[in-house]
Amino acid sequence: MIERLLVANRGEIARRIMRTCRHLGIETVAVYSDADADAALVRDADMSVGLGGDSPSESYLRVDAVIDAAHRTGADAVHPGYGFLAESAPFARAVSDAGLVFVGPRADVIAAMGSKLEAKRLMAAAGVPLLPSAVLTGLDDDACAAAAAEVGYPLLVKASAGGGGRGMRVVGSADQLPDAVESASREAASAFGDGTVFAERHVAPSRHVEVQILGDDSGRVVHLHERDCSIQRRHQKIIEEAPAPTISDATRTALHGAAVRAGEAIGYTNAGTVEFLLAPSPGGGPEEFYFLEVNTRLQVEHPVTEAVLGVDLVELQLRVAAGKDVPPQDEIGSPNGHAVEARLYAEDPTADFLPSNGIVHAFSVPGDVRVDSILDNPSGAASDEVVTGPAAETAGVVPRFYDPMIAKVIAHAPTREDAARKLAASLAGATVDGIRTNRDLLVRTLRHPEFLTGRGDSSFLERHSPSELGRPLVEGAERACHAAAAALALQALHRGSDDHTGSVSTGFRNVPSAPQRVSLVDRDAGGSDGAAGSDDAGEHAVEYRFTRNRLTHLSVDGEALDGAVAHDITPHCVDLSVGGIRRLVDVRITPGSVSVTGPGGGSVFGVVPRFVEPEDTLDPGSTVASMPGTVVAVHVVEGDAVEVGDVLVVMEAMKMELAVTATTSGVVTSVPVEVGATVGAGTVLAVVEEAGGR
Repeated sequence: MIERLLVANRGEIARRIMRTCRHLGIETVAVYSDADADAALVRDADMSVGLGGDSPSESYLRVDAVIDAAHRTGADAVHPGYGFLAESAPFARAVSDAGLVFVGPRADVIAAMGSKLEAKRLMAAAGVPLLPSAVLTGLDDDACAAAAAEVGYPLLVKASAGGGGRGMRVVGSADQLPDAVESASREAASAFGDGTVFAERHVAPSRHVEVQILGDDSGRVVHLHERDCSIQRRHQKIIEEAPAPTISDATRTALHGAAVRAGEAIGYTNAGTVEFLLAPSPGGGPEEFYFLEVNTRLQVEHPVTEAVLGVDLVELQLRVAAGKDVPPQDEIGSPNGHAVEARLYAEDPTADFLPSNGIVHAFSVPGDVRVDSILDNPSGAASDEVVTGPAAETAGVVPRFYDPMIAKVIAHAPTREDAARKLAASLAGATVDGIRTNRDLLVRTLRHPEFLTGRGDSSFLERHSPSELGRPLVEGAERACHAAAAALALQALHRGSDDHTGSVSTGFRNVPSAPQRVSLVDRDAGGSDGAAGSDDAGEHAVEYRFTRNRLTHLSVDGEALDGAVAHDITPHCVDLSVGGIRRLVDVRITPGSVSVTGPGGGSVFGVVPRFVEPEDTLDPGSTVASMPGTVVAVHVVEGDAVEVGDVLVVMEAMKMELAVTATTSGVVTSVPVEVGATVGAGTVLAVVEEAGGR
């Protein structure tokens, strides 16, 4: 058996692999970038080695440095996790050549499946159904257009290498093709080192169903049933479940058989996933399905399979890598109950999924759920406590250099409805203080009638507005109560009150009877990075007055809160009655923000400064970076005339391309950045003087 395992990855998957290793008595080695030097994965490992640098190319993608770390620490095996080098044939080959065990399939299998084009060729030979496709890279404009026309519109431009939705664009007509090919190829080259793209027929509506397979050196390949991963944004999964709901038994059996044939055709070993597109039959019969790709690694959504089958896929991977046989198919068993997983991303669904990064001051997820996270929340166990790490009393940091997923939350229950309800309740009560997340969108999706029918598909977020689904769970009168609680807790902190008396100072006033006023910015309002005082975030004016330690006035935005009674106020908890309803809410105050968590969900508010420094003001017409990133394209120069919506600059941040557009029509007067520049949040990217502005 493996004695010491180096995990060549970061974040939640590194921590999850280490958890299994602790159970098996296997020592672990972490590698980390400079940006992850204080990350939880470093503390989880028995020993760790810094790779230097911040970006993946400077750290996690350095094959020589990873193998050197394995030798220096005495590791005898390497697990690639997923992402980074997980599907790199040269890395798998280098690991084996270095005398180490690679926990995954052979390098030749990875190479064949790493090219979606080669994978399609092999699957066609194995009799697995395929969608029409054509290679676009290397063709001139006319040939490219002809190839796309043969595939048929609408189509997808897809990267041949890699996955995760990167290098993928939906194209509805021929005039959209050139820009889509250029953009997808650029993104694919940046993410995977290979800009090859191809066109594939786009089927909508459709469902994304995948089959988990496991193979060993004896040639046996078995399936571990299927998962439905249809709820996606930007072609990347956000909610996954097992087993797949509402599909016919005939389709289920056919999917399992096709996946096993695919694995046998390529001599697959270790854990992998065969992904399919499932489409309604035009004649109303069994669903039709088409091969998409083979992922030669563990999948992000593997916990739902573990939950319904009662297995540990990482343990199975390690045993196969050590030369053990996989269990025969009849020992795998049938799914027990239903499991649903939600991916918690650091992003704003109300602002076109704009990524968010920075310090997470507190993180917790209540309830009987599994939590796999990059942050300091107990992995694999429920947590009803707000968890913080040792560094500056924070839960962790979400760096700008990597994928914005911060956690996976998984619920298992006897029925699908029960699992969805359990997961939604846990997410609604979660605390994520310091960054924007897609939490509210996940909760509303899990509770949506269409999702609950089991017939949600990959177009779900095209039919249902992410801005609507992503709006704050706590709204209206309940949000006003949260704002009031935040203001009262702040004043208790300023007074130094932690004596549970309900006494709060009203502060200095020339007229003592005048109410105290606190201005808060709604960090959950969306449409911005949540910076205090930003134009897009809603502000709340809270006024209150205490007379002889009794609350005699409380209003939010000029509306009095009827019959408000303060039973207990501390910086950590506010017990408040409004309109005869008593609410006990938890409060966490950090520099510049206040998070409030109560029944139904949470709210995060920023504190609006009373005075703004002159140097913090911007020239009119300035367009700024909403978060740190790298400039990958500049579309304008000084003197260009632009209209509202024209793309000025394209940035890359957290594995996404972000188009920065003009918010006013006018003339570009300044472009202070260039391609390749690394910029911080708030950096001016361009200045547009409004037409007729002078």
